[in-house]
Amino acid sequence: MKKIFTVSALAVSLFVFPLTLLPADADATPTCQKGTLSVSYSTEKEVSPDTVEFSINVKTSDKKSMQEASKKNKEICNRIYDYLKANINTANGDYIKTANFNATPIYNYVNNKRVFDRYEISNNIVVHTKSLDKVSSFIDSAISMGATDVNRLNFTLSNKDKQCAELLSSAAKQVKGRGDAVAASLGTAVTGYKSVSTSCSLNQRNINFAYSNMKLMRASGASMDAAPEAAPATNIEVGNITIYANVDATLYLK
Repeated sequence: MKKIFTVSALAVSLFVFPLTLLPADADATPTCQKGTLSVSYSTEKEVSPDTVEFSINVKTSDKKSMQEASKKNKEICNRIYDYLKANINTANGDYIKTANFNATPIYNYVNNKRVFDRYEISNNIVVHTKSLDKVSSFIDSAISMGATDVNRLNFTLSNKDKQCAELLSSAAKQVKGRGDAVAASLGTAVTGYKSVSTSCSLNQRNINFAYSNMKLMRASGASMDAAPEAAPATNIEVGNITIYANVDATLYLK
């Protein structure tokens, strides 16, 4: 049975350049005041992401020994690390890293009394890759090897600065052209720029939750340390991300 995960957009990063923009069909909004003319222009562009970063979590536990819980976790993580290292492309900027490691005793409350339950180890592996076509197999393989959670899939652009520069340049030309046109219609001309401000931002496509072996095992009453169920083929719908650019300029008039 296939699982399809949709993505939702979340605006995140902001890049400041010496320029600014809004939707491509937006009208300029000029105003004259004491020898100056203010013009704003904005545009946007949809592009396909080329990079994804996601998190693989491995949780193991043992009733008697923290060392045994750690040993189980290390065995699973080593299998996942070996698989990922053999399949990512480091020459293309891909990498994996440990983002968080936690070892703690877990207690439950029974009749208002704290009772020890188990020792638990949690290891979080972050995967950063441009091999978008391999994401599904990465997820399915990690789950089959014993990963308990795969989540926080963030799709973005590796060349966002270049994309922003191109959009801002286009917007700046629109500002100049519209400023010249408005000034001419008023019987004057643009002589220079008092100030120019720009902004460029993009959204990321996020899948906040992809798959969890742990939830399936807990729901069925199985042990966290039991062999994981066979993971269904995971279908990831990447979608597009949008870049927004804006230019605001104050022009001097004759």
